[in-house]
Amino acid sequence: MTVAVLLIPFEEVPFTPRIRRTGWKDVVRGRVGVCWEEEMKRVISVFVAGTLIPALSIVGCSEAGTASETTTKEVTMRAPEAMIDHTAGIVDHTVRSIEGDTVDLRGYRGRPILIVNTASKCGYTRQYDTLQKLYEKFDDRGFVIVGFPSNDFGNQEPGTHEEIANFCRLNYGVTFPMMEKVHTKGPEQAPIYRTLTTESGQSMRGEIKWNFTKFLINGDGEVVARFEPNIDPMDDAIVDAVEALFPAES
Repeated sequence: MTVAVLLIPFEEVPFTPRIRRTGWKDVVRGRVGVCWEEEMKRVISVFVAGTLIPALSIVGCSEAGTASETTTKEVTMRAPEAMIDHTAGIVDHTVRSIEGDTVDLRGYRGRPILIVNTASKCGYTRQYDTLQKLYEKFDDRGFVIVGFPSNDFGNQEPGTHEEIANFCRLNYGVTFPMMEKVHTKGPEQAPIYRTLTTESGQSMRGEIKWNFTKFLINGDGEVVARFEPNIDPMDDAIVDAVEALFPAES
C-alpha cells in the first residue's frame, strides 16, 4: 500500500496568536497572556485533521471497504446465531375456543398450563372431575388447564361443540377453558399438537396414544412433563409437578 502525503509550507497555514479571554479562573491559574504554544498545537492539528487523515482514510477504504459496510456484514452474520436456539413454544399458537372465539395462547405466558385431549364417551371421561379439582387447587396462583376435545380415538367424541360444552359443564362443572375439537394426530393434526409431539423434549415426543394425554407447560412455553391417560390429574406426580413450577412461598 502506497501512502501519498501532501506537504504544505508552514507559512501557508494561518497562524494567528490568540489572546486568552481572561476570567477569574484564568487569573487564579496564572493563564493570562498570549498562548503561543497552544496556537502551534492548533496549526498542527488543523493540518493533520484536514489533510493527512483524509488521505490515509481514502487509501484504507479502497482496500477494506467502508466502516458502515463492515458493520452491516457483522450484524448479518450474527442474526442467524440469535435464532438457532429459538423454538416456537406452545404459547405461540392461536386456537379457537369451544364457543368459537379466537384464543391467543400468548395470553397465558408466564403461567403453568396443562393441555389435555378430552372425550365425552371414554373410560377416562371421569377425569373431567379431577381436572376441575386440579384447576381449582392452583387457579388462584395462575395455573390454567386447556382442554382439546378430539374424536381421534374410538369415535368417543362425536358431539358438536355445543353438546360437548354442555356435557362438561352440566356433568362435571368444568370451568377451565375448553377449545374446539381438533385432531391430535394424522394428516389433519392441529399445529399445537404437532409442536407438542415433535418439538418437545426427546422423552416427551411421540404420537398421542389415547384420550386424556396430558402435557405440562411452564411459564416460558416449554413442555416439562407428559402424563399418559392412566395418570389421574390429582395424582401426586401431577400435583407435585405443577407445584414445582411456582416460586417457593416465603
